[in-house]
Amino acid sequence: MRRNVLRREGKTMPKFLISFPSSAMNLTPEELEEAVNDSHAVWREAVDAGVWVFGGAIDEDTAPVIVEADGAMTRGTYPDSGKLDGGFAIFDVPTYEEAVEWAAKIAKACKCPQELRIFSDDPEA
Repeated sequence: MRRNVLRREGKTMPKFLISFPSSAMNLTPEELEEAVNDSHAVWREAVDAGVWVFGGAIDEDTAPVIVEADGAMTRGTYPDSGKLDGGFAIFDVPTYEEAVEWAAKIAKACKCPQELRIFSDDPEA
């Protein structure tokens, strides 16, 4: 079994992406400090529950690049992809409903709605 895959009852659990754009956090400095503390508490809870995979914020000070097969790089993103910024977390939970519960906890902590997406299962991942 691969180390990065949790298994319950012999099945790989789905992974969920919970995210928000930077523009969603239109907070005062005091509210931002509270949101940071509250979101860290949720992340610690998720770690303790064994459902936290990875998370953080996109580094908005470093421009994205497109990397070609030969290693050549071009500044920017795919033309139709738009801007990617803000924060995200990846959870490994057994049900969509549980992912919604975690997204609600993060929304409350960060004081902004969260986008929830499920990763397609790849048996080799």
